[in-house]
Amino acid sequence: MKKINITELVLRDGHQCHIATRLRTEDMLPICPQLDNQNFWSIEAWGGATFDACVRYLKEDPWERLIKLRKALPNSQIQMLLRGQNLLGYRHYSDDVVDLFVKKAADNGVDIFRVFDAMNDIRNIELSIKSVKKYKKHAQGTISYTTSPVHNIEYFVKLAKQIEELGSDTLAIKDMAGLLTPKVTKDLVEALVKNVAIPIHIHSHATSGLGSLNLMAAVEAGATMIDTCNSSFSEGASHPTTESIVAALEGWGYKTDIDLAGLEEISEYLKDVRKKYWQFESEFTGLDPRVLVNQVPGGMISNLSSQLKDQSALHRMDEVLKEIPNVRKDLGYPPLVTPTSQIVGTQAALNVITGERYKSITSEVKNYFLGQYGKAPGETNKEIKTKAIGDQQPITCRPADKLKPEVANLRVKAESFAKTDEDILTYAMFPDIGTIFLQERNAGTLQPEELLDKANMLKQGDHYAPSEFNITLHGETYHIKLTGSGHAGEAERPFYVSVDGISEEVLVETLDEVLINPNNQSSNGEKAKGSEKTTSARPKPNHEGCVTTAMPGTIVDIKVNIGDKVSAGDGLVVIEAMKMENEIQAPKNGTIMAIHIAKGDSVSPNETLLEIQQS
Repeated sequence: MKKINITELVLRDGHQCHIATRLRTEDMLPICPQLDNQNFWSIEAWGGATFDACVRYLKEDPWERLIKLRKALPNSQIQMLLRGQNLLGYRHYSDDVVDLFVKKAADNGVDIFRVFDAMNDIRNIELSIKSVKKYKKHAQGTISYTTSPVHNIEYFVKLAKQIEELGSDTLAIKDMAGLLTPKVTKDLVEALVKNVAIPIHIHSHATSGLGSLNLMAAVEAGATMIDTCNSSFSEGASHPTTESIVAALEGWGYKTDIDLAGLEEISEYLKDVRKKYWQFESEFTGLDPRVLVNQVPGGMISNLSSQLKDQSALHRMDEVLKEIPNVRKDLGYPPLVTPTSQIVGTQAALNVITGERYKSITSEVKNYFLGQYGKAPGETNKEIKTKAIGDQQPITCRPADKLKPEVANLRVKAESFAKTDEDILTYAMFPDIGTIFLQERNAGTLQPEELLDKANMLKQGDHYAPSEFNITLHGETYHIKLTGSGHAGEAERPFYVSVDGISEEVLVETLDEVLINPNNQSSNGEKAKGSEKTTSARPKPNHEGCVTTAMPGTIVDIKVNIGDKVSAGDGLVVIEAMKMENEIQAPKNGTIMAIHIAKGDSVSPNETLLEIQQS
């Protein structure tokens, strides 16, 4: 009887797809003994978006999560998803950072590294795989599957041979958007089995409704390893259900060594836990055959909907989904997986929200055209490329070859708050939010067991007050989020209050006054002070030289000073929105006459950030 090895995804990709990666470690640990006894080939429990979510939203130390999971899963192989030279961030890191990251992940409990590159540029996964082998762990080289005029079976077989030559122990087909069909799966797996000697592992999201059929087709064609997810977080944008696939495989005469009765206990526990995270559930995580056209992967759709909701633009999701394939074509058909999914998705959202394609171009799209993410699979749009980078020449070498060693410099920069190499790597992944996280952890001000945390706090005087919370009024619970605060020293400050995703602006003097319900009443039932005012601390646009942002975000950099001469198209401000940096450019020639922002400010649409006097 042929053995089929199963990787369980519920502790990573399952909750990433359905609740925007918000499952907390405290809710994972109680069920780990049952998972550990199920004879899974591996349990994917780290990497992907979990590192970002731990630091950015949950205020949990991702390294502590790994250590705790390693202790709780003593009999299981822990698997992580690693983005090659991108590691778990959104840029390429120097070789010494990559090597150190792999070492510390291995030291702290990772057994299997699934290594992929969003561009399928073999140069971007070479070092990661070599480092995994160096530290005597299992390297799983990965094909990022997609469809386009330039992607075919011949393309993927060539890539697979290169991955095998790097020393990979196994080969994964990562169908992150659910684009495979049973016939293509059969043809692709058969071709790979004929051309490479290492075992084939298939990962296929269920978004299109074909995931389960693809897994069975892959097994029949010679794949010996598959990914599934416990029913508590399966199907839709996630993955085929573990229980169902185990039953199907055994019915076909395959061996899995997994106990169906034992899986039921896991499912019951996690289904109950999932109820706690209702506010992060996405309405776009169900069956959606449109993915066969828009190609939005499961892990991206829930985050994209969450980000659009933050922008009060969730109602424009269909427009964004239609625009994504157009942006992808302009960029030469990259597979849509982190970070390219964020790069394409955010640019598509900007194109829709601003009302003009490429009116605003993110810094990441510019870097993409400059070759800093690797070689595009197909030809890029020359007109858009010129608009993005002008006459700058893209690099043609391996992007990391342009990077100097970083670890020594990172140690110096983070000396005051980084206690370990793991801390250094957290800082390297996310310098801004990582710094805040580590400083507050060291000061003992993090509250990892609470839903409210520093990611959801706003500074008020010498203390922090909650800016994201739930309130209950007459039996109905509302999710409240505050954004767009003005300067702390101002007598009156603008706060944008989002009630279940619908934003309104109020002007208040203290954060205590913004605990309001949808009827603009305070927590004690009285009308919130300033709730009838709509005047922002920043001036509203009142002439053509006013520079605004199309999307709420955070000021990352201000490139000009008062009195500077600028030309139309010059970069003025860099704003972070939807996890991407977006450069706001001068709309016309002139002189900077006023600056109403500072680095670190939260800003919202219809506020004047800078003023230009036309020359």
